[in-house]
Amino acid sequence: MAVSAGKGRSRRMLLSVASAIGLIVGLGLWAGAGTSSAASVPSPSHVVVVVLENHAYSQVIGSSSAPYINSLKTGGANLTQFYAETHPSQPNYYAMFSGGTQGITGDGCVTIGFSSAANLGSELIAAGKTWASYNEGLPSQGSTVCTSSGGKYAQKHNPWFGFRNVPASTAYTMAQFPTDYTRLPTVSFVVPDLCNDMHDCSVSTGDTWLKNKLGAYATWAKSNNSLLVVTFDEDNRLSGNRIATVVYGQPVVPGSTSATTYNHYNLLRTLEDMAGLTSHAGNAASASDITGIWS
Repeated sequence: MAVSAGKGRSRRMLLSVASAIGLIVGLGLWAGAGTSSAASVPSPSHVVVVVLENHAYSQVIGSSSAPYINSLKTGGANLTQFYAETHPSQPNYYAMFSGGTQGITGDGCVTIGFSSAANLGSELIAAGKTWASYNEGLPSQGSTVCTSSGGKYAQKHNPWFGFRNVPASTAYTMAQFPTDYTRLPTVSFVVPDLCNDMHDCSVSTGDTWLKNKLGAYATWAKSNNSLLVVTFDEDNRLSGNRIATVVYGQPVVPGSTSATTYNHYNLLRTLEDMAGLTSHAGNAASASDITGIWS
């Protein structure tokens, strides 16, 4: 009987240990199930996204006309299979900012605040984060004019004005871009005018503008947990809408490349997750994060 009792105690002990292990594993699996893909992206202090215009990947990456962008590619990450959503320009701007085109199919000046849909700006503000846009040619902070600067400024490339849940006052002039980069918001977009974004002028013009206006920030970002993202709205309509997108800064593995197919919805989702947002606008909700380039 003593032997039998000993065996019983051993069985009960083994069962207890097994139960404990099962509980630990179960808790681990539960925790994993509740972990978003945000765990696979960094949490930079600042992200600056620059949007350029109407050029295909092959017109920029590897081009002698874009030495600065290619230096960012070499020192940062190159997303080799990044695609815009549609044509013409304006719907792509709305897609990258709000996860959808919001019914926009053309390139006209929109009614201010026509939409209340969720977007990157409204999500950041609701979460207590900071947001701003810096718009070259905008006559003054918060101005809602359709055009300015002799037609070089175009509201059609500034989707934040289409949303009533984004204060117009968060739209700054390019002259207001901080020289003290610690004052930058959590996420900001920079939109050059119609010449410097390569729409009306050459790739070389836009590349030089980028170096002159954002080069110092890029250098600073490399040692201050910050990111510079350079992307395009669309291609030249001749390359299946494949566009150049490079990412540069301290959280990026230098010289890294991703051949995963991404689009502006993936970029939006990544920006949201980097900022720790729990909501995702439009098609960003079902998009995956950009991965494989982070240190």
